[in-house]
Amino acid sequence: MPVLDPNPADGRKKLLQMLGLIAAIAVVISIIASVAQNLG
Repeated sequence: MPVLDPNPADGRKKLLQMLGLIAAIAVVISIIASVAQNLG
């Protein structure tokens, strides 16, 4: 099962991957912000 599936019709999986990526970035940013706030 390839990671990059060359199937343009499967848009829901791509949307879920984008939402997961955005959620992961938001979590990382919040963790960095909380750490910076604790240091300051």
